Amino acid sequence: MSRFSPISLACPIVQAPMAGGPSTQALAAAISGAGGLGFLAAGYKSPQDSQREIDELRTLLADDVPFGVNLFLPSSHASATAEITAYAERLSDEAKHRGVTLGAPQWDDDGYQEKLDQLCIRPVPVVSFTFGCPAAADVDRLQAVGSAVWVTVTTVEEARAAQTAGADALVVQGVEAGGHRGGFDDAHPGDIGLLALLQLVNVALAGAMPLIASGGLSTGYGVAGVLAAGAAAAQIGTAFMLTPEAGTGTAHRDMISQGGRPTALTRAFTGRTARGISNRFLREHSDQAPSAYPEVHNLTNPLRAAARSAGDTEGFHLWAGQTYSLAHPAPAAEIVQQLTTDAAKALQHAQERLKRLP
Repeated sequence: MSRFSPISLACPIVQAPMAGGPSTQALAAAISGAGGLGFLAAGYKSPQDSQREIDELRTLLADDVPFGVNLFLPSSHASATAEITAYAERLSDEAKHRGVTLGAPQWDDDGYQEKLDQLCIRPVPVVSFTFGCPAAADVDRLQAVGSAVWVTVTTVEEARAAQTAGADALVVQGVEAGGHRGGFDDAHPGDIGLLALLQLVNVALAGAMPLIASGGLSTGYGVAGVLAAGAAAAQIGTAFMLTPEAGTGTAHRDMISQGGRPTALTRAFTGRTARGISNRFLREHSDQAPSAYPEVHNLTNPLRAAARSAGDTEGFHLWAGQTYSLAHPAPAAEIVQQLTTDAAKALQHAQERLKRLP
């Protein structure tokens, strides 16, 4: 059974699966319909809601147009119980100020097994994984029903593990990327820049697997750069967050549009390392936040929801990559085409430059 390969894309653009709102059926349909690969993010959704979104996306696309679904691998139970308790105490004043009660810092598996079972019963072209490497048996199950399996990696060691598990392709995520670090171990998150990581993984795996480059890619120049460095496609997230099809909240859109602020890595909001636009909450709480996902995510959820509802951008996460200031509000299909056209021009200019060398 032939499985989807990123090499077959008419446009080498993959939409990052941005959980928590920005990824929508409309966004995935627009990107896949334009020749790229759209993704639905199953993270934070119930298995029933995830399946409903998949069914709705199918109605927006022709039968032969590919798309993907992303799953979170369950994290291990946090051992930092005392640190979680101390962090909750630290946030008590925040909760009083917002007039909310902190959430219970409990562990959950994000409905992983049920979502996986659903995807084996009703297959999709691509299933990607974040926060870990699926078991080889799970990879085999998905491949047996025709799905290509992609694994997000942030180090060479993770890339080798994903190859051993039988993955079809790797999403190579540089530290420039917005949102959560997609690697396997939050205690040791990969902090390598994308261009360096692409080279390291390509050499380590001897070019044996297609690579999808992710992190700080917002222009055709960036797409051209990673294609020249050996990637089969570029995964784009933040650059799609201002599109009309994205589910990005108004306050979050405004902060991306304004630009000017630095981004930083933090565990303050969810207990897992992620990159976002710097704000008060990030600055005040990053140093004390434990590595404990999803416990901290569940703990802070009421705080973040209240701040978002109030439009207070100093109180909730503003995930964005390092080049977020380059994002602009245009239809997603238009961005896909522009990135592809600009990348082709950039590669042509590079080739012409090389021809002039002695």
